[in-house]
Amino acid sequence: METINERIAWCIKDAGIKKAEFARRLNLSQPFVSELCSGKNNPSDRTIADICREFNISELWLRTGEGEPHIQRDEDEEFLEVMEQIHMSDDDLIKRIIKAYWFMEDDEKAAIRKLIDGFTKK
Repeated sequence: METINERIAWCIKDAGIKKAEFARRLNLSQPFVSELCSGKNNPSDRTIADICREFNISELWLRTGEGEPHIQRDEDEEFLEVMEQIHMSDDDLIKRIIKAYWFMEDDEKAAIRKLIDGFTKK
């Protein structure tokens, strides 16, 4: 991938999403994202920072193609990022679920863990 535009298109494909979803997550218009991918437009510094934050992409790689595309984060960093996203979202259900879980008794938490483990087994 020679250009930042090609690397942005790669980010969309790597995330397994469509341009419209990419645009939504970055608060951009879908036509603008298409222009970014095609090379008709270039991203601003703010857009680059948003892509890196939202999709865990190395800014050095996105700008230059050097290094690895993904930033390696530890579990705590990933958890804090998810909690920040939840805090900033309009999804009141997930906020209520987290708050309810936090105040549950230990046996209730164990039942929830068992239920979640059943959903997440691969």
